[in-house]
Amino acid sequence: MGNVEKYPYIEQLFIGKPKTFGDPNAKKLMDKEWTSGIFKEPVHTPLWLGKENLEGDGQADLKNHGGPEKAVLAYAATHYEKWQSELENERIQAGAMGENFSIVGLDETNVCIGDIYEVGEALVQISQPRQPCWKPARRFKILDFALRIQKSGRTGWYFRVVKEGIVKRHDTIKLIERSYPEWSIARCNEIMHEKKDDLDSAAKLATCEHLAVNWKETLTKRLKGESKSIDSRVYGPNT
Repeated sequence: MGNVEKYPYIEQLFIGKPKTFGDPNAKKLMDKEWTSGIFKEPVHTPLWLGKENLEGDGQADLKNHGGPEKAVLAYAATHYEKWQSELENERIQAGAMGENFSIVGLDETNVCIGDIYEVGEALVQISQPRQPCWKPARRFKILDFALRIQKSGRTGWYFRVVKEGIVKRHDTIKLIERSYPEWSIARCNEIMHEKKDDLDSAAKLATCEHLAVNWKETLTKRLKGESKSIDSRVYGPNT
């Protein structure tokens, strides 16, 4: 496993193509047919990490998932014990959030926008926190699961790929560069979701060079007094 004692590392690597589930004729909305790439399987062989995703991975909703700014979804492995305890659901295990990297040693409090990490042969950079949608709720039949994820701060985050290369399970994750130590993922989540009246911080975050464009756009609209409901994101077709 190399220097996992010294650096954070990938405990598990997950990929999966979109699949369709449910019954189009179901009476309950949560049982209706839906398509998602959230169901990932662990991989024990090396994979090529390209600019838009891991080899063999895919997303169903390419408007809101995947692409250069969301090439890899990372999630802290330690969060699952908390979810299992809070929700009394042992099925919520590593991979349940649709992540590609299940990571030991990093979480939302100690990673920042713009951080560049060496992972295997690749270099990756944090672009934004993950904004949870209705699909984890549909998967586990917990209607407000997206809101719970959002309020907990245990959202995970996305990497863009600076340098393509081979990655594998147990690769260490070594910090190479940190440009914005003040903008941890936890702090970004706080400004986006909890402290919406803190316009000064919103303005500062919006000017962060390495923040994903969609986050910049949302914050800029807030500064102009524009806002929209999050219901379509967190509840979607579940209600």
